Amino acid sequence: MPSDLWSLYSHMSRSRLFEEAIAKLWHDGFISNQNRQRKTVINSRTVGTIILSLFMVQLVILEACSDPGVKYAEGSPEQIGKMLTENLLERDHMFYGEHGLHYAEACAAVGALRFTVLMDDQKNLKRLIKRYEKLLNDDSNLISRRPHVDQFVIGSVPLQIYMINKDKRFLDQGLTFADSQWDDPREDGLTSHTRWWIDDLYMVCMLQMQAYPATGDMKYADHAAIQMSAYLDTLQKDIGLFHHGPDSPFFWGRGNGWVASAMAEVLLDLPEDHSLHSDILDHYLRMMKALLLYQTENGMWRQVVNYEYSWNESSCTAMFAYAMSIGLHNGWLEEVDYKPAVKKAYKALAAHVDSEGNVREICVGTGKVDDIEYYLKRPRQIGDFHGQAPLLWLISELLQNR
Repeated sequence: MPSDLWSLYSHMSRSRLFEEAIAKLWHDGFISNQNRQRKTVINSRTVGTIILSLFMVQLVILEACSDPGVKYAEGSPEQIGKMLTENLLERDHMFYGEHGLHYAEACAAVGALRFTVLMDDQKNLKRLIKRYEKLLNDDSNLISRRPHVDQFVIGSVPLQIYMINKDKRFLDQGLTFADSQWDDPREDGLTSHTRWWIDDLYMVCMLQMQAYPATGDMKYADHAAIQMSAYLDTLQKDIGLFHHGPDSPFFWGRGNGWVASAMAEVLLDLPEDHSLHSDILDHYLRMMKALLLYQTENGMWRQVVNYEYSWNESSCTAMFAYAMSIGLHNGWLEEVDYKPAVKKAYKALAAHVDSEGNVREICVGTGKVDDIEYYLKRPRQIGDFHGQAPLLWLISELLQNR
């Protein structure tokens, strides 16, 4: 039975059985809109009405417990992770336009690979590797060499697979993307893919920080650190959050989620004695402190983080909780403040997963616009990889450091 009585009431109030129970009580005079004393006569009809009404409410409770969104509200990370992985494996590929694996699926693939390794799920690990073996073939429709920040994230999948099975074919293919990202750098040392969108931080830094542990070559860590430091200094605002871009002054949820996740992942592998480590850590801590202030009572964060009338959004909630979880497990954040926040976020996210492993309340892909209404009115999707991916990251982090 759900522990949250308000959630139970919300479900009950939408139920046909609940409406019938209320109608029966109203008809027989047990509830009224008149403010006067009533004399209740206890007879067989009265007792029968009460018993019938209580029975109907009990059916409503049973109905609520069988609803997929409520059923998994207390789901363990293992349960939810398995559902999300199966969901990914049963789908067709998601493409970026007409050609090339979509970056959102690439991010979900990395999360699923991490999860199956932690669970020692050899069956699904083999299925995942087989699903993405096509990335080894440049003629595959999963491969796009278009020089765009979103397209090159494809390379993170073969790199993740290489770090699992040590098949050098995956390393070589992944590095073609990581190296090409810095083929023609700008004068300031940043990649030519630089757009000054906060989304870019994850797209660039994830790929470079995958290449670093895969090879041990410090140049990849340097690329990620330089790119990140420049973006952080330019886009982080006094409250600790990030505008979507210089000409889009809104604290979009998933955009900030990309930043939070990117900072956490870079800090995780960047050597502590690196010249930019302390600067990145300072920006990270400022952001985490700000996020605590904007988490809602039910554990979620909003589509526009600091706008209280915005709707609760799943992808940014998973990303923020993931970034905090990494900080907790590495001693950067205080448990007394951040552990409850992560726990609340995970509980809320688990309640947003349906019986087929689809996450609800996910904002669709979002461009950069100077209009807050654009962000507030973005369509919401169920099962979009933009939300599936970060929940898999969060689950893997929770399991790894349990």
